Amino acid sequence: MSRLELADRERDRIAALFDRHLEVGLHHGAQLAVYADGEPVLDLAGGTTGPDGRETTPETRHLLFSCTKPYAAATLHALVDDGALAYDDRVVDHWPEFADDGSEKAEITVRQVLSHTAGLSESGLDDRPDLWPDWGRVVEGLEDADLVSTPGEEPAYHALTFGWLVGELVRRVSGSRIETVAAERVFDPLGMERTGIGLRDHEPDDVATLVAFDAFDRCRDPGEGLGDNASVAAPFNTEAIHRAVIPAANGIGTARDMARFYACLANGGELEGTRILSAATVDAMTGLEVETDDDGTLSRPRRYGLGVYKGGTAASPFGSLAPERVFGHAGLGSSVGWADPETGVAFSYVTNGVRDGSYEHMARVNALADAVRLALSEAT
Repeated sequence: MSRLELADRERDRIAALFDRHLEVGLHHGAQLAVYADGEPVLDLAGGTTGPDGRETTPETRHLLFSCTKPYAAATLHALVDDGALAYDDRVVDHWPEFADDGSEKAEITVRQVLSHTAGLSESGLDDRPDLWPDWGRVVEGLEDADLVSTPGEEPAYHALTFGWLVGELVRRVSGSRIETVAAERVFDPLGMERTGIGLRDHEPDDVATLVAFDAFDRCRDPGEGLGDNASVAAPFNTEAIHRAVIPAANGIGTARDMARFYACLANGGELEGTRILSAATVDAMTGLEVETDDDGTLSRPRRYGLGVYKGGTAASPFGSLAPERVFGHAGLGSSVGWADPETGVAFSYVTNGVRDGSYEHMARVNALADAVRLALSEAT
């Protein structure tokens, strides 16, 4: 039993805020799941799966965008635990075709890939969704890609290249594709039954429809983020992309599953007697690796671990009250998951409504994160 319990009054207050977001049209459907000390304390769902969709339930699968990145990273970290590779290995040590011998690109390390300092923050693949389902073409594209910046020097969010780099490293080291290894090492052990990196052939395409909303007139984004969210999100409503393997962006799952994942990391890599990572590896994954006041891609402050980012900035989506120790990830103005290892709280909020990446998204997710954090603090 968790030492943190939500009284009916606090639960109703959070549920009212959750419902209010639906009532005012911030999104058509949403899920909110919270764990405390390894126990589920909140599991809400409401709205619809799209403008004319069916009812959203806790089982409804959503496109998770960059909330996929920690899943991919944890898969690679599991192989580090196995001794199959090390953080300071060069990528070419495991993937020789990645770069020419003696080139600056050949010096990129696994650590730099995981911390968004590899210098490959973008590539010619980024605006070619027609190529994303073809893993072989993606790998060739990364091998041909030129550096954007000097490896190790500038933190710059690797929006899509992060997942392809991590995914091919997993394949080279393990001999299996990342979606398979992620299922074997992360999803299946934790009972994340509704989550995967892309859909498999036998699964129906029942993913909630993403809707990109216009920015509020008085809440314009000051030049931050990845650009026009509507155009960025559009390919992710297609079955071809749902069935592709894009380890930085097309995780498909539920808030309930995501909260289990973060509950495991909050507890040092173990949940309900199942361990997916050693405590030392969790510390390496979730500790501060690099920080910047002006991320080279997002043009906002960012603090990175090895596959997650950390609280402690004005642009953090983990709540306005989140301390620096909190870690997690958000996905293109749509969803967020995080953990606080000191309090044992794990939080996931998943929606099908893509809000403008900086202000609108932060206002929405931070309001719920703060409500949950305050309610649980009152419970003590």
